[in-house]
Order: sequence, then C-alpha cells, then structure tokens
Amino acid sequence: MRFTLPLALLLTVPAVAGAAGNPGRPGMVRLPEGSIGRMYTMVGDTTTRQRVQGFWIDRDPVTRGGFLVFVRANPQWRRSTVAGVYAQAATYLRDWRDDLDSGNARARNLPVTWVSWHAAQAFCRDRGLRLPTLAEWEYAAAADETRHDASRDPRFMQHLISLYAQRGRTAVAPRALVPNAWGIRGLHEYGWEWVDDYNSTLVSDDSRGVGGRDVDAVCASAAIGATNPTNYPAFLRAAVRAGLDGNGGMASLGFRCATS
Repeated sequence: MRFTLPLALLLTVPAVAGAAGNPGRPGMVRLPEGSIGRMYTMVGDTTTRQRVQGFWIDRDPVTRGGFLVFVRANPQWRRSTVAGVYAQAATYLRDWRDDLDSGNARARNLPVTWVSWHAAQAFCRDRGLRLPTLAEWEYAAAADETRHDASRDPRFMQHLISLYAQRGRTAVAPRALVPNAWGIRGLHEYGWEWVDDYNSTLVSDDSRGVGGRDVDAVCASAAIGATNPTNYPAFLRAAVRAGLDGNGGMASLGFRCATS
C-alpha cells in the first residue's frame, strides 16, 4: 500500500446535547449540524471551514453476520462470484470459510473486514442508506466518552494512537464497547472505516483513479501549516485513506452506513 497524506480534518462542534437513537431508524444515531475545519491550509486556499449538515450514522460498524445476510440476498456479492472490478479475489472476504460461512456465532458479531469500498456502498444502498462522508465520519469520531470534540486533548490523542497500535487484536462485539458522547461505538477500536469520499483529494474526472491526485494536497510538506499538529491520529487516518483502492480490502478495514 502506498501512503500519501491528503487534507486531514479537525472538528469543531456546537454546544448542543448529544444525539440519541430514534425508533424510526433503529441502530442509528442522529448528529446535529456543526462545522469542521481543515487541519491545515495551503497557499491560496481560503476555504478553511466546512459545514456538516445533520445526519444519521450507524451506532455500530457492520458485522460479519450483517454482511452475511446481505450476500445471501445478493449472490453477485458473494466471494466466488463478485466481479473483479468491484472486489479483488485475493482479498475480498478472505477470512470467511466460504461464500456463506462467515464464522461461528462469536465471529458473526464482530465487524466485517476484507470488504471493498464498492461492496460497502452496495450494502448501504441495499438498506436505503449510503456510506458516511469523510467530514461526517471525522465529525463523529472526534468525540470521546464525554465530549463531542476531544480532538485537542493530548490524552485522547494518545489513547487513539494506542488503539491504532492494537489493530486486529480487539475481540469483543461492538455492543460491549462504551459509546462516545454521541452514542456511537467502535469508531476507533477495530480498524479503519470506509467513507464515501475516501479519496476526495483526487481532482481528475476519474475520481477512482490515481492519475489526477492533487500532489499539493497530499504531500507531507503541506502539513507545515497545521493548525493542530498534535492531532497525529487524524494524519494517520488520512495516510491510510490515501493508499486505498476501491476494489481492495484489509484485515483492519470495515465500514458503517449513514444517511441525511
């Protein structure tokens, strides 16, 4: 995997009460409108803030059991039949025993990984949802257990770095985790997560290729002007996203769904 560094994001949130689940969207959490700012700006870049509209996001990452239900109903997304343009045969669901065997009961309660961006998109569409945007995911993930924005707390940053160092070693179901201040679980504990615009620094018409990658936006030297250089976890997430291919997957890469 080739790691380059795109624009990373830093959250600032309004002083509002945390969101709660809604019977109309079971298993999801509503986040209110807020704003998110770039961690750094480049020469000539005057856009330093972005509004994040209110949105819903899954409380927990999609599990192996949940994805099993999807592939049972959609044979074109099974491991032996999926088209290579949408998922690499060498990586797609490689830890499953076969097309319809995602493991024992304990395994089925863990987040699904080795899933491509295209497959994650299809899963969310099947539910009438979509993948969260990069801004939405970062907005949700800046919260610790008590604050909506803990991104400037060195202790929280160190905690995230420790979690990232343990990638692949967490072996409890998402429901066993303590939710963050929004009521969302498992955003950092298991692995990285797909977002809809994971390669949003691309500037070519072919937004899934690499030929049009904005070099100024992704080179490490652009971080010189960082407004919050202590947020190393955000730079790690940005580096991982920059190296992803839409038809690839990793043992530490899952997803969850969202909607406006």
